[in-house]
Amino acid sequence: MFTIFKEFENFIGEDKNKFRKTIFLSVLESLFQVAKIIAMYMIIRAIIENQLTVSTILYSFLIMFGGIAVATYLKAQTSMAQTEVGYGVAAEKRIEIGDHLKYVPMGFFSRKSLGEISSIATNNCNSVQETATIVMMQFTSGLTNGFIITLLLLAFNLKIGMVSVLALIIFFLILGLINKKSEEVSKEKVACDTSLVEKTLEYVQGMQIVKSFNLKDNRDSEYLQEIEKNKKVNTRLETTFLPIIFLQTLVTRTLAVVIIYLSISEYIAGNMPVYEAIMMLIVSYMLFTHLETAGAFVNMFKLLKFSMDTINEVGDIPVMDIDGQNIIPENRSIAFKHVDFSYDKRKILDDVNFNIKENTTTAIVGPSGSGKTTITNLIARFWDVDAGEITLGGRNIKDYKLDVLWDNISVVFQDVYLFNDTIENNIKFGTPNATREEVEEAAKKAHCYDFIMEFENGFDTIIGEGGSSLSGGEAQRISIARAIMKDAPIIIFDEATANVDPENEKAIQEAIKALTNKKTVIMIAHRLKTVMNADQIIVVKAGKIEATGKHEELMQKEGTYRDFVNMREHTIGWKIA
Repeated sequence: MFTIFKEFENFIGEDKNKFRKTIFLSVLESLFQVAKIIAMYMIIRAIIENQLTVSTILYSFLIMFGGIAVATYLKAQTSMAQTEVGYGVAAEKRIEIGDHLKYVPMGFFSRKSLGEISSIATNNCNSVQETATIVMMQFTSGLTNGFIITLLLLAFNLKIGMVSVLALIIFFLILGLINKKSEEVSKEKVACDTSLVEKTLEYVQGMQIVKSFNLKDNRDSEYLQEIEKNKKVNTRLETTFLPIIFLQTLVTRTLAVVIIYLSISEYIAGNMPVYEAIMMLIVSYMLFTHLETAGAFVNMFKLLKFSMDTINEVGDIPVMDIDGQNIIPENRSIAFKHVDFSYDKRKILDDVNFNIKENTTTAIVGPSGSGKTTITNLIARFWDVDAGEITLGGRNIKDYKLDVLWDNISVVFQDVYLFNDTIENNIKFGTPNATREEVEEAAKKAHCYDFIMEFENGFDTIIGEGGSSLSGGEAQRISIARAIMKDAPIIIFDEATANVDPENEKAIQEAIKALTNKKTVIMIAHRLKTVMNADQIIVVKAGKIEATGKHEELMQKEGTYRDFVNMREHTIGWKIA
């Protein structure tokens, strides 16, 4: 049971001293609560013995109010400390999760659903944030008060004190039973909560498809089934403990009656003064109230443990080797040397070799699934190669610190993702210290300044998660403005103009021109006019490099590229991309 305290200390790391302070304050508060018992004892004894005086009353009330005042102060300090620990740890763990996931190979995200990651960052972190310190403080406080009162009872009357000791023993036996039952259902609850988050995200994100295929009732049914399953698991979690908690309450209340009986018996037998008998009655009630308070939170310990274990699992996910050197590339030329790469066991690239010169534009083309996007992802080191090497400026990209490598690369994706924040913050996402003037200049170069200023709040407009309030072309231009702000020497375009209308395409092409001036550019583009003007075209087919060269050179050779150009209006199954 108490191992959870040590596990929590290990979990929170550097904040463990704050947690220990919280425990210490909670114990200290319990000690000062004893002042109430001492004051009551003095008053009751004085009344019974007819020795009540003004000085006795004043002295008793001074002890009582002094104890209450200090205990109240300590309670406030404890609450503040536990709030800082709970919210602080949750915040730090969310940051740790984000920082760790930055260096995890992208393949992890194809295997792990968004719902699972979201559940860890929300449900599991919330469990730590809202229950960890509160549960531990309530348990510690209740148990400490129980021990103190037991010691007082032993000091006053050994027989009654031993009943109190028996109550503590039974209390711990029942705690062990609760702990065992909790282990059986808490893991299922964590898994069920994760599944519900996954299904909720899937339902909301797929709403357009659900409506377009008239699958509303079917998807509603699946979603409602998941909610019902979650309800049953949470209900079972509670009902599992009801009989045990009832047993705990029954035993403690019965032992309270035993203490009352013994106190009266001892008084009748002349072995105990009446004022002590009365105090036994009062203190026995206080004892079992505190024990019930401690026991009420025990079932949360295993849930907390599973939450901490789940969060720690994210930290155990292997990351790429990020311990490179803080070096500046001699130039921005890129080379693939005998590169192999597989997704799990499916080979995508096979002995790929090519060179990209600094400050040139290279177009990568080929059938769908041939490995084009994989090549650009490997350049950006979203994955690591299985064999061979990729060099930047003549050095293996693994020689560079990952952050240094990324400083040299900007990626403009086909599927733009913008954050639920202002337009200004989205544009300066990679350069948070940029001024408004610099943001506006980048927006002008990206041909998005005019439509931004049409919004009522201009650059302070909140654009919604994923850029939901913008058209595809508008979102794409803001993403290009973001890349312009970063001003990286290497630019990767992954079908940046694939899904935009001709009017937006013209603006985007102008924006791309502003972005790529004097840069090393690698682009995956399906529009022929974009490819024809490239300094180099790399044709990829079935994970191999079929040909490289300029448009005119490739048109003189038989192969995939010339076939595409000659039959592009009739081609299906792949596109230059």
